[in-house]
Amino acid sequence: MSNSNQPIVDVNDVSHISAGTVVKGEVSSLNDIRVDGGVEGKIYSKGKIVVGEGARITGALLCSNVDLWGKMEGDVYVKDTMSIKGNASVNGTIHVRKFQVEMGAQINGTCHMISEADYDKFVNDVVTTLVPGAVKPVPEKK
Repeated sequence: MSNSNQPIVDVNDVSHISAGTVVKGEVSSLNDIRVDGGVEGKIYSKGKIVVGEGARITGALLCSNVDLWGKMEGDVYVKDTMSIKGNASVNGTIHVRKFQVEMGAQINGTCHMISEADYDKFVNDVVTTLVPGAVKPVPEKK
């Protein structure tokens, strides 16, 4: 039995973009996503996104948590924690609540610390194809 506070994820519930695969457009999932190939566009997960060492994302990435080993060019919106690993690189703007960067990682851009409400607003503004139940609409302030 694991002492970890991390939820156990059924591997069948993880969407996988394999090495050698490039997706152009918008990817939206309630489940976790692992990217080992390429994405040109927006990628949204209500859960966690893992970007493998050989992966490259160009566009926008939105998720609850992200572990980045690969390359990201564009805007990143993370509801909770972003972990940038040793050989990873980010070129763009990062919007995150909690942030961890390993020695050797490269960041070229800006970082903004946000709240969960800020994240929900970003999702409503950025993602055009939300899966049902992905996020609650943010009421407009009068």
